[in-house]
Amino acid sequence: MQSPTFLRFQLGAHLRRAREKADVTTEQAAKIIEVSPSTLRRIEQGRVGLKGPALNALLDRYGITDAELRETLLSMARSGKQRGWWAKYGDLPNSYRQYIGLESAAAEIQNFETLVVPGLLQTTDYARAITIADASQPTPQAVEERVAVRMERQKLLTEERLRLATVIDEAVLHRQIGGPKVMQTQLTALLDAQKRWNVTVQVIPFREGAYASMLSSFHILSFAEGPGVVYIEGLTGDLYAEGEDVQRCTRVFNSLRAAALSPTASTGIIKKHLDKETR
Repeated sequence: MQSPTFLRFQLGAHLRRAREKADVTTEQAAKIIEVSPSTLRRIEQGRVGLKGPALNALLDRYGITDAELRETLLSMARSGKQRGWWAKYGDLPNSYRQYIGLESAAAEIQNFETLVVPGLLQTTDYARAITIADASQPTPQAVEERVAVRMERQKLLTEERLRLATVIDEAVLHRQIGGPKVMQTQLTALLDAQKRWNVTVQVIPFREGAYASMLSSFHILSFAEGPGVVYIEGLTGDLYAEGEDVQRCTRVFNSLRAAALSPTASTGIIKKHLDKETR
């Protein structure tokens, strides 16, 4: 089954583009289906779904008459109401649920991290140490649920349903998250991941100095169908960007890969840090 989150995201993007093309404001569209402007924005962001009658009313106002397109959008709305595998984990932030849903549908992710190992490559103990330190101060039960979800997400790589290209700052290798023993296991896991055909890890060494986007981590999610999206996690809220922003971030990511060591040389520097940890 396709990710219901991805279907809602696609539907929302279609509706936003159709509304803008029809020169209808957010406030005007919201009145049509009797919701608040903020709710309409959440629909267009793919955060919530909508029922058939409301969707038909919007399509009528936007001048969408193509019967095949309308049926496709209605089908997306119906499928978008289904529950993903992550729904069984109750104590997850909504923003995290949306990201998991999009990730589950992605064919490739390009991820740049400045301070931590990418989530899809984290060990259990490393993930737990990060989650415990989260600003939201999750309960012990919530911590374990989020760690379990992170391990479940990694099946995308082990089952070879996703390609991951990641660039990390050398600072990631130095930061003692969870302590020396946890870092030893984590660095070993990075080396093991590097052996997979669908995973590429590159390290930007300290000697590189300043480089593009060194102050901001981000994910570029690419899909077999539909446009890609950029995800940036923030303390006060998460940002999803499309269109030109995806192209711009892709150029930045290519710049980061050029500034980083090759995958082979990156394996070498990870091994050096592991050797230091085991002394």
